[in-house]
Amino acid sequence: MSRYEKLPLYLRWADQEASEAEVSRYCEMFSAAVRHAVIDSPWVPGAREYLQTNHARQCFVLVTATPQAEIEGILMVLDLAGYFREVHGAPMGKTAAIESVLARWKCARADALVIGDSDSDYAAANTAGVEFLLRRTALNQHLQQQHHGLQCEDFIHG
Repeated sequence: MSRYEKLPLYLRWADQEASEAEVSRYCEMFSAAVRHAVIDSPWVPGAREYLQTNHARQCFVLVTATPQAEIEGILMVLDLAGYFREVHGAPMGKTAAIESVLARWKCARADALVIGDSDSDYAAANTAGVEFLLRRTALNQHLQQQHHGLQCEDFIHG
């Protein structure tokens, strides 16, 4: 569920006004906070190096629930935009993005891999029929138990 759907619910639960203007104001505050948090967050060990080393011989596509313009801005600041052939953010859903890329590129599902760390990443990969690599974190231990496929903690040690 996107922030545009969540925030009105949260505002109503808090007995606050959920007008379009108020939701927009909260979305802007949330966007600024997320942008700074993502830009300032530590890298998953080996991830940046893997992108730099392999982007010319592998096809990387970024699929995220972050709004399209926001993720494009983040990638520019982090100097990562050139490593991805395509970037798909909200409002496009993850499953729709994966299926669209596979269809347009005529890519066999067996030749694709979704890497993620969330329930929504896992669900999108399963729905699209694509293998899933779970990046283990302290926050997804339930998913580590549920997913019996590929898993790693970083991109150096596996």
